[in-house]
Amino acid sequence: MYPIVEWKDNKVYMIDQRILPLEEKYIEHSDYNEVAKSIKDMVIRGAPAIGVAAAMGVALGILNAEKIDDTVFNRIVETISSTRPTAVNLFWAVERMKKIFAQYKYDITLLKRKMKEEALTIDKEDVEINKKIGTNGHVLLKSGQTVLTHCNAGALATAGYGTALGVIRAAVANNKNITVVADETRPYLQGARLTVWELQEDNIPVKLITDNMAGYIMAKGLIDAVIVGADRIAGNGDIANKIGTYSVAVLANYHNIPFYVAAPVSTIDFSIDSGKQIPIEERSKEEVTYFMNQRIARPETEVYNPAFDVTPQHLVSAIVTEKKVLFPDFKTAIDQLQEEEKDSWQ
Repeated sequence: MYPIVEWKDNKVYMIDQRILPLEEKYIEHSDYNEVAKSIKDMVIRGAPAIGVAAAMGVALGILNAEKIDDTVFNRIVETISSTRPTAVNLFWAVERMKKIFAQYKYDITLLKRKMKEEALTIDKEDVEINKKIGTNGHVLLKSGQTVLTHCNAGALATAGYGTALGVIRAAVANNKNITVVADETRPYLQGARLTVWELQEDNIPVKLITDNMAGYIMAKGLIDAVIVGADRIAGNGDIANKIGTYSVAVLANYHNIPFYVAAPVSTIDFSIDSGKQIPIEERSKEEVTYFMNQRIARPETEVYNPAFDVTPQHLVSAIVTEKKVLFPDFKTAIDQLQEEEKDSWQ
């Protein structure tokens, strides 16, 4: 599997997802501000991958800082944290880096080593977590099924393997005949550009559809299950994911099709009670008014471009994590999972 984000020679390298699949190019980052800009500009995207990149960005900032104190560290953290407000994995990774800083800041040499080690640990853990999600989730899929997915929750959205696509990969690895239908996912086309490419690279059968075709093919009985990733999950099971996910969930519910979500435990925000508390990132109007660098709407056109929407928990059939598969009622299941996580930390 191609590296998505990589630490090499004390620099951070990212595959530029903005130009995939037509071109495979890596961007070199020698400064934490460059990492922050790449996260903001969607060179790298996907909640788990953003978390890994954030950790590496913080480590890079400390490694290259001429002077290290609380003020310098807080400036690094604030720069990284200001990039993408919805993906909770970013803040989860930053919190881990904060703990390392607090523990080792009185020994600068050791601090630099520990910050780098923690970032690389987060990177390695993510791949292992994704494979466990695949192992736990593939039992939900049966051989011969056609599965619809929205946006990209594959290797490109993580450190490798993927969450939603990880479940599909695990199903195929267990000799299940699975066909995937991928929404194009306007306006950034992560489904068309990234999901389809990943599945083609793995020789997994995939068909591309426009976003407004999902209801039609569900009505024709051509979809057996839906599986998506998540950028943040509230304590009651509400799901924030790429814009358009809510529409797919409503359609799946209407047509009695199971709607599954695959995400690591780090995507669950135990501090919020519902999806109403999830901040929704709004992006530039140019993402909507341009297509492949060509203007498709008049310059004065007003645009509303939220990057995410929230799917209420009652539309979700199951949430697949690396620990277990959660079923309704999700508040009870998530509360229990949180208690189990606390016990494992002690």
